[in-house]
Amino acid sequence: MKKYRYCPICSEELAERDDGERTRPVCPNCGFVHYLNPSPAAGVLVMKEGSVLLVRRRYQPYRGMWVMPSGYIEYEEDVEDTALRELREETGLLAELDGIHTVVSVSDDPRGNTVMVLYEGHITGGELKAGDDAEDVRFFPLDDLPPVAFQAQRTILGRLSRRYRKGRD
Repeated sequence: MKKYRYCPICSEELAERDDGERTRPVCPNCGFVHYLNPSPAAGVLVMKEGSVLLVRRRYQPYRGMWVMPSGYIEYEEDVEDTALRELREETGLLAELDGIHTVVSVSDDPRGNTVMVLYEGHITGGELKAGDDAEDVRFFPLDDLPPVAFQAQRTILGRLSRRYRKGRD
């Protein structure tokens, strides 16, 4: 996350201010506070016969590792539209959203922290093929997952796997 050195309002050099909870860059001249907010992202969890749809990352960070189809929300883009767009761009699949699966904080992305809204969805069309920033795309059994990027996604998939195993026992 890029930190401002100078105030974007009045150009005064920012100073660090501790409010007892956090230290933030603040303008001593006009009072502007530079909040380091996470970037919003959205994705889709797609399951088929006990397997989960994952894409292999083409680019850093975590190039070659696997993730659920997801990406950043563009300015003025609806969060649900983002989830469906990322699914289509990365996997070639069209889907309908069935609801929110979870909302998670992602703190292990070197580009900056993210809050991801992960929807559950089901396929309505398209053709499964890697696209955009994905090297590969496929369904994996929950009990045989590849190396997954981002701790938050590993946690989500671990919970799914435990629920799936419990349901089969």
